[in-house]
Amino acid sequence: MEWEQKDGKLSKEFECHDFNQAVIRLKQIAQIAEHMNHHPDLKIHAYKKLLVEIYTHESQTITEKDFDLSRRIDQLF
Repeated sequence: MEWEQKDGKLSKEFECHDFNQAVIRLKQIAQIAEHMNHHPDLKIHAYKKLLVEIYTHESQTITEKDFDLSRRIDQLF
């Protein structure tokens, strides 16, 4: 599944093996985000699905920084 552009955000849902793996992936994304100083919205739901939404909060739009973060997240999965 590719990243979807919706409501001014990049959005993608990842299905993990179980809840523990979803938490591990969330923590890995958080480390990348901290390193980049660019923080996505993250949500675990249905016990093993991880929803990631990325946009530049300052401009409320999608910027090149969002695409860069999305590529780095894809490398985890």
